[in-house]
Amino acid sequence: MLRKEDTTYIHKNKGVCSSAVTFEVEDNKLKNVNFIGGCSGNTAGIGRLVEGMDVADVMHRLEGTKCGVRPTSCPDQLAQALKEYLEQA
Repeated sequence: MLRKEDTTYIHKNKGVCSSAVTFEVEDNKLKNVNFIGGCSGNTAGIGRLVEGMDVADVMHRLEGTKCGVRPTSCPDQLAQALKEYLEQA
């Protein structure tokens, strides 16, 4: 589920350690990506890597990424959030 507060989008994650991911979009580019919970080094790294990237590019690169035996991951949850964002746009 994706909701918007001011300029920030908030996605409640499912099936992963992080409870949510927040992000902003400006000119179809991602900024201020932050995961709430999860493996802080990995999730902070994801946020830094995708900063300034096109929304669709990030979604296509991260969608389907698994975490061990889990069918999803924090990167995949970000991709799902971006998919919802694009559907709303």
